Amino acid sequence: MNYRHAYHAGNHIDVFKHAALVLLLEHLRRKAKPFFVLDTHGGTGLYDLAAPEAERTGEAADGIGRVLAAAPEPDLAPYLDRVRPLVDSGRYPGSPAIAAGLLRDGDRLAVCELHPEDAGALAANFRRDGRVAVHRRDGYEALPALVPPPERRGLVLVDPPYEERDEADRVGRAVAAGWRKWATGIYAVWYPVKADGTGRAILHHLQAAGIDDCLQAEFLRHPPDGLRLAGGGLLVVNPPWQFDQEIGRVGAALARIFGPPASCAVRRPPPPA
Repeated sequence: MNYRHAYHAGNHIDVFKHAALVLLLEHLRRKAKPFFVLDTHGGTGLYDLAAPEAERTGEAADGIGRVLAAAPEPDLAPYLDRVRPLVDSGRYPGSPAIAAGLLRDGDRLAVCELHPEDAGALAANFRRDGRVAVHRRDGYEALPALVPPPERRGLVLVDPPYEERDEADRVGRAVAAGWRKWATGIYAVWYPVKADGTGRAILHHLQAAGIDDCLQAEFLRHPPDGLRLAGGGLLVVNPPWQFDQEIGRVGAALARIFGPPASCAVRRPPPPA
């Protein structure tokens, strides 16, 4: 599949994914020691909701727009508190902007983007923030090269566009390679849900590498039918304590907002046979 983010920024998949990202970063912020964040596929970092790409699909209006217009859900408050000011100004924050907004003095964010125009826009968006380093390089190559960080604690977000047929295998191999060098880091891997087994393919690589502390969470707007993008999933390696309960409550809140047949499932994948 081809998932160009400018067309989909702020949709229901982003809402779930970025709410999870905020939860993970809030866990890291609970300790005073600095942390490191690596975003392997950063895009431009910020998206204009009035741009032709966003207006063509209307997904933001039916995603973050719908969530902001709904009755308050306390479990979504940490995420909405971060994105509401930007959405009110006509923009939606990608994962680099969300992560940068949660950095403290001493924390660091490294963002990779290979596309030259997107990398230029990404660098421009963060040119005044000394805590953020933008790398125009392949995120899969960068992942094992940039870990372990000196801080020894932190998060790796892997959120590629899944444009290539072997993307799931590339994701799985890169995360496994990073984990072999930095086994205590948190890894959050996003994948699209249609009916093609993308999450299962990534999980196969993780389990083959010996990774057994993994959580899988999926939010679906409708059951997968192999045609439409039904929703998105996250595989979280080394999930923080009680993250399974927290992301479950986020998914349940979103399911109430979007209504049937929206659903969320959180589970610990069984070991390979």
